[in-house]
Amino acid sequence: MSAERDSQKIVIAGASSLLGAELKSLLAESRFAGWDLRLVDEEQAAGTLTEAGGEAAVIQRLEEGTFRNARYAFLAGSMAFGRLCLRDARDAGATVIDFTGATLSDPDATPWFPKVEALTGKTVARHAKTFSVFSAGGTAAASLALVLEKFGLQRLVAVVYRAVSESGRAGIEELETQTTQLLSFQTVGSVVFGTQAAFTLLPRFAAESQEDLRREEAEIRAEVSAVVGDVTEDAKISLSLVHAPVFYGMTFSACADLGAGVDAAKLAAGFREAGWNVAEVSDPGPSNVSVAGESQLQLSEPRADLSRAEAWWFWGAGDNLRLPAWNGIKLAERLEG
Repeated sequence: MSAERDSQKIVIAGASSLLGAELKSLLAESRFAGWDLRLVDEEQAAGTLTEAGGEAAVIQRLEEGTFRNARYAFLAGSMAFGRLCLRDARDAGATVIDFTGATLSDPDATPWFPKVEALTGKTVARHAKTFSVFSAGGTAAASLALVLEKFGLQRLVAVVYRAVSESGRAGIEELETQTTQLLSFQTVGSVVFGTQAAFTLLPRFAAESQEDLRREEAEIRAEVSAVVGDVTEDAKISLSLVHAPVFYGMTFSACADLGAGVDAAKLAAGFREAGWNVAEVSDPGPSNVSVAGESQLQLSEPRADLSRAEAWWFWGAGDNLRLPAWNGIKLAERLEG
């Protein structure tokens, strides 16, 4: 079964998630404003009263027929819930725009972020029915690698700093509570992270944590591999994910060995052409705070390493919620023509 071309039904699966809320907000400001928006989520979130298109709306549970006649199915929330929705959405003929990572290993899924066609030289088919929209960290790492390939990339090592909003409202609340407790000299609770997440950088959480940094790191790495394609080029890239004690915003630091004849001006021009906003030398570098509400990746002026010839340092940031949500909606607008 395929969705009717004139259908104006959009389903957000995972509507109670932070990303789901961002999608709902941006859809109301897009060309899809006024479309029939259906909000669904896992059982524990069903019945939640929210707002959509300026009117009261209730988040529904996933049921048979949820995706019937839907033009687009935006999959937000957990990967497990994304997988649960995927078959029904496909069977209903909806175009699936997946933010959960559920389709990353699917050979029929098309990897997506703006400028991916220009960077890879591969055309994204407008008739494709399943798209994997990259996370902010995955978008940054993949775009970084593809831009630097044009400058003779020999080696790229990147560290991505993860905000607690990647753990949803529960992560935000736990960081807020821990911060208050520590400033009051109290023992911190750690239901979500299993350890102190406030005022500390971490390479992994405790074993009892609900979150798994290594799994998330592997997902970002899979996003990069999905667009780099070439095994030789992919092997040049190393990536690590680190917890940062901030509420919102993805930041990263990277060092790359490049070919001869590269300078900061050429690199900056390459990144601007790929859709990045590159700060001037006199401007302060982007931060997790400065990128709030921005739909572009932000980059400091590339900086040559002080002791290693042809090595360059990169510092960048992106809104970890707005960026993927914006990219997904722009994809749907592109598909509409």
